[in-house]
Amino acid sequence: MSLPGADRREVQGPSPVSGGGNGVAVASDLNRLAIVASNQSTSQRLRLNPNKDHKPDSYEDLQLDFSPSIFSSLERYLPPTMLALPRDDKVKFMKDILLKYLPHGERNRVQKHREYRQKIISNYQPLHREIYTMHPQTFFVPSFLKAINDNSEESFRSIMSEPSPGVFTFEMIQPRFCELLLSEVENFEKWVNEAKFRIMRPNTMNKYGAVLDDFGLETMLDKLMEGYIRPISKVFFQEVGGSTLDSHHGFVVEYGKDRDVDLGFHVDDSEVTLNVCLGKQFSGGELFFRGTRCDKHVNTGSQSEQEIFDYSHVPGRAVLHRGRHRHGARATTSGHRIKLLLWCRSSVFREMKKYQKDFSSWCGECFREKKERQRLSIAATKSELLRKEGESTT
Repeated sequence: MSLPGADRREVQGPSPVSGGGNGVAVASDLNRLAIVASNQSTSQRLRLNPNKDHKPDSYEDLQLDFSPSIFSSLERYLPPTMLALPRDDKVKFMKDILLKYLPHGERNRVQKHREYRQKIISNYQPLHREIYTMHPQTFFVPSFLKAINDNSEESFRSIMSEPSPGVFTFEMIQPRFCELLLSEVENFEKWVNEAKFRIMRPNTMNKYGAVLDDFGLETMLDKLMEGYIRPISKVFFQEVGGSTLDSHHGFVVEYGKDRDVDLGFHVDDSEVTLNVCLGKQFSGGELFFRGTRCDKHVNTGSQSEQEIFDYSHVPGRAVLHRGRHRHGARATTSGHRIKLLLWCRSSVFREMKKYQKDFSSWCGECFREKKERQRLSIAATKSELLRKEGESTT
């Protein structure tokens, strides 16, 4: 939802901030529902805590109702007696749990989306098959690859700038990969029009764009999240589940003439968001950030100049931020702007968040309230000490 009449240099609360639902069942929510099964009375219950030493099987080669990464993540919660069983047995056990705790309506949606995706993949012929598997040397710029290989906060910071707290920018994608992905998306959209096939759009706010997972790029994007975004998020976004990212929603959106013009003030349905400009030639379209907020405080105003930041997109350059970092995009005034977004999610964080009330480690308003409580407590203590001291001298 956009903010009609708001001065976008500052957010004046309460102004409605919309979520970024993608219109389909969220994989990490399914995992969260499965973990709830640990409290149920079953013959073989899930563990309350994951077995961190266990290396789960890969499920990417199977046709499943849920994302393969969900099964790999959930496997760590299996009872010890099941870990050595054949993969098919583990799949059946985990699938039964997922379906049992998924509402019937959601179950139908998952099944319909699976059939929709399978129909696309069975009929669509990729134009550039080389982008459907991960090829780091041709996808990423050398500086980014070196930082990932070194895998340290120092190496990450060496390629990044942090122009506003919690917003990181860095060179990431090779120009050639941008060209190939743009060409593939254009080819897919051409096929959709010729086949008169109705496609699901990326989210509730964008009318133009495509979900990359739906036409075969899910496995590649899983590897992008697991091997390249999660290591960075583990360092910089630990407090919002950065080290436990286990599912994603990957898509492209388009802005310009005969496309979406701008994007209203919102938060993403993610723990960590990767936003990469793919091109083409354009003007306008600046991102504006206005501070990170929890659900309770999402519509509060910005508290300081540090929370107010504008960013101009550059092709190949990435922006990485918390999903709860409120943001939007100004109008693209000319040309055609296309960007890749990867919403990275953590089922563990989403489960734990239900039991927390204080998010002062990352919510700007929670932090302000905590500091105010501390100030009042110190003031009250000083006042009491002064009162007792006065009484003792009389």
